[in-house]
Amino acid sequence: MQKPILVPASRTPESEKLTINLGLVDLGHIELLVQEGFYANRTDFIRTAIRNQIERHAETVRQVVARKSVDLGVRNITRSELQAASAAGQMLDIRVLGLAIIAPDVTVDLARSTIAALNVLGALQASDTIKAALADRIT
Repeated sequence: MQKPILVPASRTPESEKLTINLGLVDLGHIELLVQEGFYANRTDFIRTAIRNQIERHAETVRQVVARKSVDLGVRNITRSELQAASAAGQMLDIRVLGLAIIAPDVTVDLARSTIAALNVLGALQASDTIKAALADRIT
């Protein structure tokens, strides 16, 4: 499984930059479609292709999200949520498809005593201290 993209706590991204390698023939096809006006540029083509694939597999994603109790979108993990889990003697298994944000006022001790696992398919925004403290629990 791929590690989540770790985002500095100081910024929340609206997008992430990806680098891909394409064969020359595939690149030629993309260039032709851009030249012919089907797409504004390579990025437009790639974004459209990705959106089409996501839509094509939307039902599968919905089923997985429901089966695995995955939070879809932005998931804010607050100090009060973790304190409530601690008071109840619970350890949280947090799964996020999108962006997980651990509040800046969450202490290392609180995070380690309440977060059993943190699975992020997307990006994680937290302080470097929290990321280091949870490194063995982040997948």
